[in-house]
Amino acid sequence: MFSKFTSILQHAVEALAPSLPLQEDFVYHWKAITHYYIETSDDKAPVTDTNIPSHLEQMLDILTQEEGERESGETGPCMEYLLHHKILETLYTLGKADCPPGMKQQVLTFYTKLLGRIRQPLLPHINVHRPVQKLIRLCGEVLTAPTENEEIQFLCIVCAKLKQDPYLVNFFLENKAKKPEANSPRGAEGGKENLSAPDTGQPQAVEQTDPPDEFQAGAAAAGASSGLTSKNNNSNNYNLVTSLLNLTKSPDGRIVVKACEGLMLLVSLPEPAAAKCLIENTELCELLTDRLSTFYKALPQSMDPLDIETVESVNWGLDVYNLKEDAAVFTGKRALISFLSWLDYCDQLIKEAQKSAAAVMAKAVRKRFFVSVMEPQLMQTSEVGILTSTALLNRIIRQVTSEALLQEMVYFLLGEEREPETLATVTQNPLRHRLIEHCDHLSDEISIMTLRLFEQLIQKPNQHILHSLVLRSLEERNYLENKPQEEREPLENGQPHDAVDLEEDPLFGDDLSPDGRLSGSDWLSSSPPQSPDHLKSEGKTEVHKIVNSFLCLVPDEAKSSYHVEGTGYDTYLRDAHRQFRDYCGVCQRWDWRGHPKPFEKCNLDSPFFEGHFLKVLFDRMGRILDQPYDVNLQVTSVLSKLSLLPHPHMHEYLLDPYINLAPGCRSLFSVIVRVVGDLMLRIQRIPDFTPKLLLVRKRLLGLEPVGINIDHVTLLEGVIVLEEFCKELAAIAFVKFHATASSSP
Repeated sequence: MFSKFTSILQHAVEALAPSLPLQEDFVYHWKAITHYYIETSDDKAPVTDTNIPSHLEQMLDILTQEEGERESGETGPCMEYLLHHKILETLYTLGKADCPPGMKQQVLTFYTKLLGRIRQPLLPHINVHRPVQKLIRLCGEVLTAPTENEEIQFLCIVCAKLKQDPYLVNFFLENKAKKPEANSPRGAEGGKENLSAPDTGQPQAVEQTDPPDEFQAGAAAAGASSGLTSKNNNSNNYNLVTSLLNLTKSPDGRIVVKACEGLMLLVSLPEPAAAKCLIENTELCELLTDRLSTFYKALPQSMDPLDIETVESVNWGLDVYNLKEDAAVFTGKRALISFLSWLDYCDQLIKEAQKSAAAVMAKAVRKRFFVSVMEPQLMQTSEVGILTSTALLNRIIRQVTSEALLQEMVYFLLGEEREPETLATVTQNPLRHRLIEHCDHLSDEISIMTLRLFEQLIQKPNQHILHSLVLRSLEERNYLENKPQEEREPLENGQPHDAVDLEEDPLFGDDLSPDGRLSGSDWLSSSPPQSPDHLKSEGKTEVHKIVNSFLCLVPDEAKSSYHVEGTGYDTYLRDAHRQFRDYCGVCQRWDWRGHPKPFEKCNLDSPFFEGHFLKVLFDRMGRILDQPYDVNLQVTSVLSKLSLLPHPHMHEYLLDPYINLAPGCRSLFSVIVRVVGDLMLRIQRIPDFTPKLLLVRKRLLGLEPVGINIDHVTLLEGVIVLEEFCKELAAIAFVKFHATASSSP
C-alpha cells in the first residue's frame, strides 16, 4: 500500500516539476531504476509494487519522442546513452535473475516495445543484438511460464524486424567454436565467407563475464565435442528458432499459433546461412513431421470417405474447438481437422521457405511421415483400412500446394523412375503398383476412391505425375504401325464414316469450313499439336471426321439422349473449353514439344506397353457394360481428364481414331470399338431394349420415380455412360481443334 502511494506521489511530482531536457529526463528515470537495487533490501516484493514499470515506460516514451523530433536515421543523445551505457545488457541481467519477481516480464515488454516503436534500425548495434540474443535464450525455457505471452510477443517482433532486413539474421547465428580473434562487431559481414557459421559480433571476453546458464554450459560441451552440425548443439546456433520451437509445445493455443507465425517468417528469409543453420542445427523438421504423425495416428481406424472428403477446409491457426458439436457430426472430426490444419501449416511453411530449406523439409515429411506412417496404412490388406487411408491420401493430395512438398509426395507415390515402363518393371515400386491395382479392386468403393485419387493427382501442377503414369510409355510412339508412310491407309480402326456432315450441324456452323484442317501450332500457346501421321490428301485429318468418329460410335438403337431435352453433345463443349484452358495454363511452363516426336527418330521396334495405369483404365473401360454406374463414371472421368492434356502423344493416342496401331496394341478408340461390338450382340438378346434404356436414363436424371425393377439395369446404365463418354470425347477433340485454329496465324 505504501509503495503504491509512493508511486502516485512520484507521478504527481513529475507532472508539477519543470520539464527537463530529454536526455536528463531519460538519465533520471534510468538512475531511479538502478538506485532501487542499491537501496532496497526487500527483493521479494513483486515488481508491480515498485516504480520500475513506470520508469521503463517513461524511458520508452522519451526515446519515441526524441526520434520523432529528429530527422530520419539520426540517433539522439538518449538513444546514444542507452547504447553506450549498455542499458539493454543490464536489463537482460535483471530480467534473467527475475529480481524483483516479475522483472523478466517487464524486461521482455521493454525490449518488445523498443524494437516495435523505434523506426531506426537498432539490431545492427552490438549493444542491442547481443542482449537481444541473450534474452532470446531465456524464452521457451519453461512451458506455461507466467511470462509466456511476453516471450512470444518479443520473439515475434524480432522475427518481424528480421523479415524487414533479412541480412540482420546473421547476427543471430551463434558460433561458439570460432576463435576469439574472429569475433568482432563486423563479424556478420565476414560470416558470409563461412555461411555455415556466421559470427554474431560478440567478443568472447564479454560473453564469459555473463553468468553461464544451462544453454551456454551445454553449448561449451557440445561445441568442443561434436562441432556445429550436431543437433544437440542447436541452442548455440539458431536460438531464435529453438525458442520458438519450444513455445510451439505450449498448451495455450494462442501461443502456439504465434510461435508458428514466427517460424513462418524465419524460414522465408533468403539468407543461405540462415537456411543452412535452420535445417542442420534446429529440430524444425522433427517438429513438423512428428506432430503430423501424431495427429494422423490419432485419427480413427475407420472413417466414412464422404466425411473425409467434405469436412470443411481449415487454415492452420483458425480451427475453432467445439468438441460436442464435432462429435455429433461424426466421430473423429476434431482429430481430422487438427490433422488437416497442421498439414496446411506444413504446406504453407514449405511454400514460404527459402528454396534449399524447403527441399530439406519436404524430404523430411516424405521420409518421416509418408514413408514411415502412411505407406504401411496404404499397403494393408484390410478393406476398411485401405478405404480410409486412401480417402485421407486423396484429401492430402487435394490440400498440398507447395511445389517442394508436392514433388516429394509424388516421388513417394509413383517413384522417381523416368524410363519407359515394361511388364517386368511394373512391380518395381510396390506402393505405385498397389495403388494402381486398387483402381481395379474387388471392392467397388476402393476402386472408386483410388480412381478419384488419381484424378486428383493428374490435375496437380507437377510434370512427373503425367510422365510416370502415361507419357513415358508413349514417348517413342511405338503404338504406331512400323510401316513406310506411303504404305499406310487411314483405316479408322475399321469404322465406317457414314455419319451426317457437320457442316449442317448448327454447333459447327461458321467455325468449320469444308476444308477445315488441324494445324500444328505450339501447345504452349494453348494450341493442340497435330501429328504428321494424320494424313489426308492435304496432309491433315479433317477434324469433323474425328468428331464424328466418336459421335457415331454408339449405334442409334443404343442412344437415348436425343429423347431427353438438355442432354445433347453441346452440353460438353463449355466444360471441355474451360478445362482445356485450365490445363494449358498448368502445362505452359513444361517442356512439352509442340509436335509429336518425328517418326524417323522414334524407336518403333521396341515392344509397346501402354503402362500399368492405362492398362488398368483400358481394362476397366472394356468392362463398362458389366460394371456399376458409379465405377463407370469415375473411369470415364479419369480418361477424359487425360484426353484434355495438351501433349501431342497423348492427343494422338487417346483422341485420334485414324492412327494405324501396331499389331497387338490398343488405343482408347479401339477399346470403345470392342465394347460397341459386344453391345451390338447383347442388344439382340434384350427385349424392349430402347424403352428400357430410355426409362433408365430418366431415372438417373430424376425425371422418373424408381418403380419396378428393370432387367439388365447394369448393362443399360453402362450404355448410357458409354454414349455420354463418346460425346464428351468428341467435344474435347473439337475444343482442341478450335483452340488451335483460333491461335494459328
